[in-house]
Amino acid sequence: MDGRKIILLVGALIVAAITAVMARSLFMGAPAPVATAQVAPPVPTGPKVMIATKALPIGTIIGPDAVKFQPWPEELIENAYFVEGDKFDPKMVMGTVVRFAIPAGQPVTQGALVKPGDRGFLAAALGPGMRAVTVPVNAQSAVAGFVFPGDRVDLILTQSVQGGGDGPPLKASETVLRNLRVLATDQRADKQSDDKGNTVVNTYSTVTVEVTPRIAEKISVAQTVGTLSLSLRSIADNAADLEEAIASGEVNVPEGNDPAAEKAMIARVAARPIEGKSSYSTGADVSRFQRSTVPGRGGMGVNAGPQVAAAGPSFPGAPAPAVQTGPVVRVSRGTAVTAVEVGGKK
Repeated sequence: MDGRKIILLVGALIVAAITAVMARSLFMGAPAPVATAQVAPPVPTGPKVMIATKALPIGTIIGPDAVKFQPWPEELIENAYFVEGDKFDPKMVMGTVVRFAIPAGQPVTQGALVKPGDRGFLAAALGPGMRAVTVPVNAQSAVAGFVFPGDRVDLILTQSVQGGGDGPPLKASETVLRNLRVLATDQRADKQSDDKGNTVVNTYSTVTVEVTPRIAEKISVAQTVGTLSLSLRSIADNAADLEEAIASGEVNVPEGNDPAAEKAMIARVAARPIEGKSSYSTGADVSRFQRSTVPGRGGMGVNAGPQVAAAGPSFPGAPAPAVQTGPVVRVSRGTAVTAVEVGGKK
């Protein structure tokens, strides 16, 4: 046997051996991993500090579900933290407003919160792009003092429309704005409680509400038109407003089944002031002896009889038309209007 055949035979045997080893490893599988105990991170055993249970953006009003106490390494505790048991009552932060955004799980610092009555509280409580407007009210127009900061109200405008006639003015009441959030009553942005924790109802002369810049202009004009009063809204009204907003296309429903997106959509609808959907009532809706329209010129005169009067031109300073005793035809030439009796001469 020559050398070339021997080399080929040896190469074939080597390839066969390698193939056999690989096939054996494939059928037997990889060795099972050995379970090793993982060392759990040490649980902080230091004092408990107040942390945010969720992300708290600017303007968030602190409630019981927004913060909690959690152990924190003692060497990382700063003087600005709220430490449990350090002569600190958790109720002291309830109702405060977040001035700086706080990430979830991070300690709440004293400088990140502003209390009602402190400087900058109202500006921190306002949402982005919103304004604060103060409305003068009295005990009757403010639901006898039962409107508190955080409530939602509608704004009603009551006015008397004189018109151009000699009849009584038109009495009208109109709901001009809806779903306004109350920020403060007088100069208080929180509820007063007695020693037993019951809410104290007091009368006040002004109410500050959160509105958009355009609505702020409307309220400023409405105060010069007539008398403003408040109508307290029910919490259940938000569901009806959401359905109406979806049906009208004002709110885009998020695609998919993302609970966070749906929750954000509901929050936006519940927080937005509503304008342009006013309802009204006139004096005739209350009493049969009141008007339902603005009095017209000569509509309620004492000398009104069976005579037929030709309507005059609508421009200012026009002469009063002559009284006709029969059917007439009005002929207009530019700004001049002539009444001609049917069958008579021009």
